[in-house]
Amino acid sequence: MTVCMERIQKIIAHAGVCSRRKAEQYIAEGRVKIDGELVTQPGLKVDPQQSLITVDGKPLQEEKKVYILLHKPRGYVTTLSDPQGRPIVTDLIPEIPERLFPVGRLDLESEGALLLTNDGALANQVLHPRFEVNKTYEATLQRLPQKTDLQRLEQGIILDGKKTWPARLRILKKKRDLTVIEIMIHEGKKRQVRKMFQAVGHEVIRLKRTAYGQLRLQNLPEGTYRFLGKNDVKKLFL
Repeated sequence: MTVCMERIQKIIAHAGVCSRRKAEQYIAEGRVKIDGELVTQPGLKVDPQQSLITVDGKPLQEEKKVYILLHKPRGYVTTLSDPQGRPIVTDLIPEIPERLFPVGRLDLESEGALLLTNDGALANQVLHPRFEVNKTYEATLQRLPQKTDLQRLEQGIILDGKKTWPARLRILKKKRDLTVIEIMIHEGKKRQVRKMFQAVGHEVIRLKRTAYGQLRLQNLPEGTYRFLGKNDVKKLFL
């Protein structure tokens, strides 16, 4: 029999009761018990399959896994709260009862495909470079980069002291006053696409994520979302 030991606050958070930080507060307040015994250590590890965990006397119930694809508009932050009072992406899904969190970042001025879920294991797979889940973006620039600049981005460049993994690029649109380039990467460093183009002398004036793996945004209207089924989730890793 496999034993899966996890920190008690993580188990409570995964059950959808509250955040990990709030769970630590509940433990400090004496509201959590394991097999009828009061928990006093927030870092205590336990196997949720073998122990009865209660919060305020109520047993934990495993939260069903939910996956949605949101078309994030510009002007929203991809955090669960914002001290500056800016709109957050979960404002766009108020009717979903489960505690969902965004998988990866899209900065305030970026838009497009944003995966939200309560499945921490899947989120780690999508985000970790080892699994090489591609993220595809459309970057709008004011002018066409030189061929040598595009080759540098494809081969990897130094950002913040580390070389980026190779990227795939193709030109989607060329006009006198703007160029749209599709770029595919499997990393997720903060503002990475913007920084990559900045490193070769180009400012991204609009950035839109269009896909995770083969899960594409397609014609999903801005500010709306759709639930993902098993076949959709599989497309993340194609």
